[in-house]
Amino acid sequence: MDAYGKDSEAPHGPDGSGVARPPGAAPAASDTAGDTAGDRTGENRPEAHGPSGGSGPSDGSGPLDGSWPAPAVAAAPAVDSPAGPVGSADAPRAEEEPAGPGDTPRTGVAALSARYQVVAALALAVVAVTACAHLGMVFLHVAPSNTVTKQHGEAIDEWIYPEFEQNWKLFAPNPLQQNIAVEARAQVRMADGSTQTTGWNDLSAADGAAIDGNPLPSHTQQNELRRAWDYFSATHDAQDRAVGMRGSLSEQYLRRIVVMRLYREDGTSREGTVRSVQVRSRTTSVPPPRWSRERVSDTPSYRQLPWWTVSADEAARGVR
Repeated sequence: MDAYGKDSEAPHGPDGSGVARPPGAAPAASDTAGDTAGDRTGENRPEAHGPSGGSGPSDGSGPLDGSWPAPAVAAAPAVDSPAGPVGSADAPRAEEEPAGPGDTPRTGVAALSARYQVVAALALAVVAVTACAHLGMVFLHVAPSNTVTKQHGEAIDEWIYPEFEQNWKLFAPNPLQQNIAVEARAQVRMADGSTQTTGWNDLSAADGAAIDGNPLPSHTQQNELRRAWDYFSATHDAQDRAVGMRGSLSEQYLRRIVVMRLYREDGTSREGTVRSVQVRSRTTSVPPPRWSRERVSDTPSYRQLPWWTVSADEAARGVR
């Protein structure tokens, strides 16, 4: 007779019970409890049973009570980290801290060293003071006569003229409604000793032709001759007499520009030597728009200056 008796010949289930479960059937509660208890005691481990289901190896060399110890499983080594060993229950979790104000990278002046920050602050202060002084000078220049302009008029004029002069006629209650052209002619000593008088050269028209169609006209073409004539008119009375010390300076400035332009644009002047020049202005009224009932004269008016003798350096084309 078999050591296990007749019951050993009965089919066994996967869990070792005497009754086989059909495929797909759920294990009984008692079987589940038994499996769990066996896991705790080590009975269900492969090492605790032999090939035939016994409690020990097949060769019978194990303990008789079947209490085989569970095999030791090597634990993974802990990896140290700034927050503690990885896998340790006591290790705190590493949390990302929000960047503080001091962690933001500095830009602009703040990125400079203390020395250069002081230099930049001083430079900005000088620029600010200069800008405020310039705006103040321009305001006093265009403002009506007052106590400050009467006491410091010369200092204001030295700062403004000639680079920063302001012309407010465009914004006046009655804007300028005239076209003023500057014309000039010259007496030229020719190579044979004779003297010829040139015709009137419209210098303003030459500037206008150079500006028309030019997207970037030069400052000289736009303002040199016009500002020279305005400068002369402001420093001379109706009889063309100089008013103050600036009158003679404005006359010399206008004469030099005219001589330079005649040598450059007049054929007769280029062939000889300019001895004297005469300048005149031709003023015409701007026609009113078609919808206006205003009527203006279209007859030009002239202001003709006396002949000016050209100096030796100007006649020798020393002015460029």
